[in-house]
Formats: sequence, structure tokens, C-alpha cells
Amino acid sequence: MKAMRLTNTTGGATLVEESVSQPMPGPGGILVRVCAAGVIPTELGWYPTTHTKTGETRSGAVPGHEFSGIVAAVGDGVTGVEIGQEIYGMNDWFADGATAEYCVTLPASIAAKPKSLSHIEAASVPISALTAWQGLFDRAKLQAGERVLVHGGAGAVGIFAVQLARSRGAHVIATASEQNLAFVSGLGADEVIDYRKERFEDRAGKVDVVFDTVGGETLQRSWGTLKKDGRMVAIASDVEGTDDPKLKAAFFIVEPNREQLEGVARTLDEGTLRTFVSATVPFEQAGQAYANGQVSKVGPGKIVVAIAE
Repeated sequence: MKAMRLTNTTGGATLVEESVSQPMPGPGGILVRVCAAGVIPTELGWYPTTHTKTGETRSGAVPGHEFSGIVAAVGDGVTGVEIGQEIYGMNDWFADGATAEYCVTLPASIAAKPKSLSHIEAASVPISALTAWQGLFDRAKLQAGERVLVHGGAGAVGIFAVQLARSRGAHVIATASEQNLAFVSGLGADEVIDYRKERFEDRAGKVDVVFDTVGGETLQRSWGTLKKDGRMVAIASDVEGTDDPKLKAAFFIVEPNREQLEGVARTLDEGTLRTFVSATVPFEQAGQAYANGQVSKVGPGKIVVAIAE
């Protein structure tokens, strides 16, 4: 099969199309014929991309761990999943991803594709939506009437965080750049702050929850906006290796969850949750999708690699 694999050159990490053996699902596994794969540009530098689970150096990784596609085969012991079923979901960070014609995953990591979405649209959802869901509801325990500050409201995760927080009945304050203020307001944010022109601390006041997708100075400045019993949720990768106990408690990495994927699919089909694709690139140009500035985007949202019909 065709796959895009990571290779290191004098110019840095790049993706190269290669012909590789098609994977087969082991017991309990699922083989997916990939139709589209979502892009997280920073993934090429993540630890699971460059290392194995046991810490050895990893080479030739296939990126793209969220996808939409069709079940092509199932391993022994798999129930509740049918060959030919349209699904969407994610797979293990240390496994080869979905920027390939096929990938392997587990039943707990997928759900039926939202009927109202194309494969391209569906591939933009799983990791971003689950990150927002788990951060707001599982970790922050966000409640109706609470005030939540979402940093990066027009980003891949922020888009879902704003919508999900609003659907829970929270008062949503979001930061965004000037060109995205109206877009984020349209997602349901009660207040939108231009982070380049205003200090969010001066506008937001005290909040119950901060959902930070930015990290760095933005995260550090956000502690002062929390109420006495406020909760911080942080997902920026620059926080992952911290020794600060407070930051360690705030940081998390999304986990697969079939029940939550099913819930996200229902809200998408009901029209109460929306996803946005900023650009679609063909498989042959997948490397450009991971290179900053090499793909022309149309508005906020995620870049998606189209792999098959």
C-alpha cells in the first residue's frame, strides 16, 4: 500500500511516499481503509513519532492519527463492527497513523461516521472534539452557569471547546485574532477578546475554568484569572515535559473513547455541533500539510488529507 513516512534530511523532518506492506489486524483489532486523515502539524516532532513505547528511537513513522474510512477487516474476537461500515476515530500515537491507504485501530477507538458529514469533514473531528470534550467535561467538570475562558477559540480544538462549553450552558469567553473574532462569536462565544490588542486578564475577570490551547506566557498569565476553586486545563505540547506539579495536574493528552465519539457524532448530525475544514490536500501533497505556510487555508479549521473516495 501507499503510505507517507517520516524521514530526516538535512532540511529537517519531511514526509516521503513509500510502498509498504499492508497491515493486518491482530486479535481484537480492526483494519481501516482510510478515506481521509486529519492533520496536526506539530505531530512530526512529538515523542511518539520519534520514539517507541519503550523509549528506543523510531524511524519511518506514518503520521495522522485521526481518520474517517471504511472497515476492511476485523481480527478475532471483534464484535459490533461490520466489514464495509463507515467509521471515524483515531488510533494509538505509537502505531502507524492514517496518512496511508490502510491503518489498524481498535473498536474502542472508533464509532460510526456521522451521517451528515463527508469523510473529509469527519476526519477533522475525532482528536479535536474528544480533546475539548474530555478537557471540559471529564477533567474540568464544567457546569451550566460557570464562566470558562478558552484560549485559541478559532483553533482546531478551540472551535469545539467553544461550542461544547456553550452547549453545557456555560458563559464562554474566548481569545482569537482580529480576523477570527466574528467567527468565534458565531460559534457561540458570549465574549471574544482580540489577544493582540487587549490583555485577556483585564477583560475576562475571574473565571471557573480556563481551557488553554496555547501554552507559554498565555498559560502562565491565565492562573490569575481563576477563581479560588477554579480549574485549569492545558493541552499545549510545551507543557508535557514540565516538572511543575501545578502544570502537570492541568495538562492531559486525549484518549480514545467510543461512547464520546458516538455522542459527538449525534450532536454533529443534529446540527448543534459543527466542524470546519480549512483546506483539503491530495495524498501526494501530504508533506505540505505538515509544513507551516505551504497550504492555502480558507478560514479556521483543520487541514485534511484526502486519500480515497
